Amino acid sequence: MKRLQPSRNLCSKGIDVRADTDHLTLPFFDHTHRELGHSLADWLPNQVVDETDDRVACREWVARLGRNQWLRYCVPAAHGGMLEALDSRALVVLRESLAFHSPLADFAFAMQGLGSGAITLAGTSAQQATYLSAVAKGEKIAAFALSEPDAGSDVAAMQTTAVATPNGYVLNGTKTWISNGDLADFYCVFAKTDPGAGTRGISCFIVDANAAGLDSSEHIHVMAPHPLAKLRFNDCHVSAEALVGTVNGGFKLAMQTLDIFRASVAAAALGMARRAMHEALLHAKQRKMFGQSLADFQLTQAKFGEMSALIDSAALLTYRAAWMRDVQGARTTAEAAMAKMTATENAQQVIDRALQMHGGRGVEVGSTIEHLYRDIRSLRIYEGATEVQQLIIGKAALGR
Repeated sequence: MKRLQPSRNLCSKGIDVRADTDHLTLPFFDHTHRELGHSLADWLPNQVVDETDDRVACREWVARLGRNQWLRYCVPAAHGGMLEALDSRALVVLRESLAFHSPLADFAFAMQGLGSGAITLAGTSAQQATYLSAVAKGEKIAAFALSEPDAGSDVAAMQTTAVATPNGYVLNGTKTWISNGDLADFYCVFAKTDPGAGTRGISCFIVDANAAGLDSSEHIHVMAPHPLAKLRFNDCHVSAEALVGTVNGGFKLAMQTLDIFRASVAAAALGMARRAMHEALLHAKQRKMFGQSLADFQLTQAKFGEMSALIDSAALLTYRAAWMRDVQGARTTAEAAMAKMTATENAQQVIDRALQMHGGRGVEVGSTIEHLYRDIRSLRIYEGATEVQQLIIGKAALGR
């Protein structure tokens, strides 16, 4: 049965809503980031995409983001990028604004960076030349294939194998919850090259979508439309040149990639929280009841005070993690985990309070708040669930 979904672009009703950029004055950002933030905030209100079909819409967003050069921030300058290297603060600025406008636009942007991140970090010159420029132009859609039915947070439990042959490698196994599955032009796939070595036996391979032995036709439907699929590898042959980085170096590569983009997940949550706050403020000022506006009630004012603090505390952790990586060159595993955990959990609370203020209108299918309520939930799970972030932070504390 075909799923019926309303258009999901939060600006699809013709109302121009510009994301706030006041936070760009904070010392975490420099002139480059401020110009980027202001330009993007001006461009986005004019971008209206029908998101009824998430796969069609995702292709459209990738094309628009590529055409207007925003995807150039997903790759380094040597391969068509805007900046010399991947810049965490630029990713944060972009994702926060994109998620404020459309969570699906944010998803389309983020997956171009995450899906090609391993190639940026460890790819050969030939791999980088073949894939990164196309990613930056929106000509190729990228995907990151790590999770499996029994190996999500527990990466060591991975069962997909890559067996060396005289001509390359043969992959067998299943990946699941793969964003851009059956939509991507290529996948960075992580598989066991030494099945008995746990995380030390994982390698990364580039697998083109048309590779023989790869079946990506099984789509996964979730509460907030999002192009997901299972990948099944049945004697899928790839050449030796498909290996990214070193043999058995895939786990470290995957973690390095996630470290870069984890703070940007926090930024996406921030964008959604800020949009919910914006919608709630407008509603509270306009909604009349008992002879006054909803905003006149002290209880409403207290809720806005709480929501503001939740947003700002998450923002500071998010910007700190990105700044530390860019400016100090520090490994920010714990700091990014704090940002991701706090921003996603706080955004869930902010959006829930915003929905409550809207009353029955908040749960009406097609409303902005209803979209956000469903969109935010997955951010507390993907790229490391909240519980995983707690473990990372706790182990770092004990290590100190």
